[in-house]
Amino acid sequence: MPLRPEARAWAVWSAGLAAYVIAVLHRTSLGVAGLDAQHRFDIGASTLASFAVLQLLVYAGLQIPVGMLLDRFGSLRLVLSGALLMAAGQTLMAFTDDVTGAVVARVLVGAGDAMTFISVLRLVPHWFPAKRVPVLTQVTGIVGQIGQLLSAVPLAALLAGPGWTTAFAGAAGAGVFVALVAFAALHDTPERRVNSGGAITWRRLGSDLSGAWRHPGTRLGLWTHFTTQFTGTVFALMWGVPFLIAGEGLSRGAASSLLIVFVLTGMASGPVLGLLTQRHPLRRSWLVLGIVGANMGAWALVIAWPGQAPMALLVLLVVALGLGGPGSMIGFDYARTFNPPSRLGTATGVVNVGGFVASLLTILLIGLILDARTGGSADYHIADFRVAMSVQFAVAAIGVIGILRTRRLARRKMEQEDGVVFPSLRKTRSDRRELSGRR
Repeated sequence: MPLRPEARAWAVWSAGLAAYVIAVLHRTSLGVAGLDAQHRFDIGASTLASFAVLQLLVYAGLQIPVGMLLDRFGSLRLVLSGALLMAAGQTLMAFTDDVTGAVVARVLVGAGDAMTFISVLRLVPHWFPAKRVPVLTQVTGIVGQIGQLLSAVPLAALLAGPGWTTAFAGAAGAGVFVALVAFAALHDTPERRVNSGGAITWRRLGSDLSGAWRHPGTRLGLWTHFTTQFTGTVFALMWGVPFLIAGEGLSRGAASSLLIVFVLTGMASGPVLGLLTQRHPLRRSWLVLGIVGANMGAWALVIAWPGQAPMALLVLLVVALGLGGPGSMIGFDYARTFNPPSRLGTATGVVNVGGFVASLLTILLIGLILDARTGGSADYHIADFRVAMSVQFAVAAIGVIGILRTRRLARRKMEQEDGVVFPSLRKTRSDRRELSGRR
């Protein structure tokens, strides 16, 4: 008996979500294995950071091409390809014992990861009513962070027990499993299992990319993603566990527990931010700036604390950082509301570049600073992390400047067009008073 349309929509979205959960597991696996990787490959902090930087560089560099491929080939083919690429990368990581193999493995993980999230996001407007899209976009991002729980608990337990090969081979097996789930359950649209867009031509590529980039609303989404996402990604993907263990003196179990708090905060706050985004679309930037302020304020307290910070302050830090992932989802809502459906994949790819460019730069800078202070050894002290982590304030300042500038340009364009270019931005009289600051 065929599923009812609504149940079918939830089944398709759940299959895509499962693929994204495992993609996040692959993405963050090196973060919990950072110290193990330094010993396995006999490398310093900057070389370890280069693994994650390369992974993120591949991810960010492929976002726009993948967005264009998504507009052409649809979600099913890209989710399936991404899952298999990541499984191949984790298999290689499980068995390699040299730096070259590890580099290739992280490139494969980054390439597969690049195909997954925006492909799952693309399913939401095809399968659900427009009024549900902001909340479901948030829920997609938040539930996907269960992948961090999988890396923080079972993957970390496998690393501490059976060891490196078992842990990464298990992650690869999970990737193959979700590829099979995607193949069985995913459909691009309610009408077609595989939905292909128009042929990719140089003219269309240029038109879609330039159209998405020229609109200041898309760039506002990029700077939103840049500023809200990077500090949490740096913490979860690379430097959080080393900071907590080597810098703050916590046990591996305590560090894993804080990562769980980080993930649960994002899962709890995401639906709330989604509802606020849906109800107050012209106040989205204030939510973003508030989250950035919470992130940087928490880091300032931890860095300024004399000696190792108390557990209560570290909990406050991870709670603040947990807001960043849901905050970055607002950037995708800008892409949706400021662009027509025909170039939504391209615009989403443009936005998704932001946070990962900021993350890879920050990860690399922190690694370079740690190596400069320790001479390339892994003998870190809290003072070393204080100096290294402070680079995040400069990155956040760049992002805030970008948000403020593009927000002004987007508001000006909305005033000129009165929100009628795309129906999702059509404004009521009270909306226009809110936009102009009048009551």
